[in-house]
Amino acid sequence: MKKWIWIIASGVTALAAVNVQAQELSDMQQCLLDEMNNTKADTTIADVRSKCEEQLRSADDEDIVEVDAVEEPGALTSRMKSEQVTQFDPYVLTPHRRNYLLPVITSNNINRLQYADIEGYQDNLEDYEAKFQLSFKVPFNKESLLFEDDKLFFGLTVQSWWQVYSSDISKPFRETNYMPEVFYATSTGWHPFGTNTALVFGLEHLSNGRSQPLSRSWNRGYMQFVVEKGRFVFSLKPWLRFQEDPKADPMQSSGDDNPNITDYVGDYEFTTAYNDGDFEYILRLRHAVDTGRGSAELNWTFPLGGKFIGYTSIFTGYGESLIDYNHKQTRFGIGIALNNVL
Repeated sequence: MKKWIWIIASGVTALAAVNVQAQELSDMQQCLLDEMNNTKADTTIADVRSKCEEQLRSADDEDIVEVDAVEEPGALTSRMKSEQVTQFDPYVLTPHRRNYLLPVITSNNINRLQYADIEGYQDNLEDYEAKFQLSFKVPFNKESLLFEDDKLFFGLTVQSWWQVYSSDISKPFRETNYMPEVFYATSTGWHPFGTNTALVFGLEHLSNGRSQPLSRSWNRGYMQFVVEKGRFVFSLKPWLRFQEDPKADPMQSSGDDNPNITDYVGDYEFTTAYNDGDFEYILRLRHAVDTGRGSAELNWTFPLGGKFIGYTSIFTGYGESLIDYNHKQTRFGIGIALNNVL
C-alpha cells in the first residue's frame, strides 16, 4: 500500500512539473511568436530569445514582489528615521510630543473653585491666559534589544498655564504639569491591508508639583497600538492606573490626591493624525468606560516660515490639566509650534 502511495505521489509531482514546464514553454513560444512578428528583419533569433527570457524573468520578479510587498514607510516612520540621525548627538534634544506656545488660549468656564483658598485668585483669574508645552525624549539603546530597530526611551513633557493677563495677582503660573515616562517601542512586522504597525509599552507619572490642597498626581502603565498608512496614523492607547492609598485627611501629603480621576479623564485615548506636508491635523478622543465622560481635542498646524509653524487648538471636556481633571470646559488657542508630531 505504501508503495502505491509513493508511486501516485511521484506521478502527481512529475505531472505538476510537466505542467509548469509546459506553461513556461507556452509563454516562451507565445513571446517568440509575438517578437518575430513585430521585430526588424535583421534581428537574430538569439536576440529575440534573449529578449523573451528577460521579459519572463521580469514578470516572475513582479509576482514575487507583489506577494511579499509591505507598505512603504509612512509619515511616522519617516519621522523616526529622521530622528535617528541626531538622537545621540549631545547638542541635540529630540522632540517627543509637540513643543509649542499659545500666547492666548480662552476658556468658557475657567476653574475658579479650586483656588478659593488662595487669597485673590478666585476673583481675579482671567478667562484667557497663555499656555506652553516642552517635550523631549532620549533613547537608551543604540543597538536593538529584543527586536530589530526597537528602542527604549526616557521622555519628559512639561505643560504650563500662565495667567499672564491677570495684573491684579501678579501674573502667576496657574498650573504646571510634569510627565516623566519610560517607554519601549517596536515594530510588529505585521502589515494588514498594506499598513505598518507598532507597539509601545510605557510607564508614566503625572504630577503638578503642588502642595495641599492643590496637589494632583497619578501613575499609570499603558500599551499603545499604532497603525500607519501613508500620511495617516491611528493610535489606540488604553492605560491602567496604579492605585494609591486613600487619605484619612485631605490635607495630608501622602495618599491619593484624586481617587476618581479616571472617571473624568478616561481609561483610554484614540488618536488619528494626518500630515500632507504643509498642514497637520490631529484628533484626540479620551473616554471613561464607566461614566461616559472624557474629552475631545482637535489641533492643526500650518506653515509660517523659518523655524516656526502656526498652531491652533480646540479642547472640550474634562482633564485639560491635572487641576482641572474634574472640571468641564471648552478652550480655544492659537500660537506657534517648533515641531509637528508627524
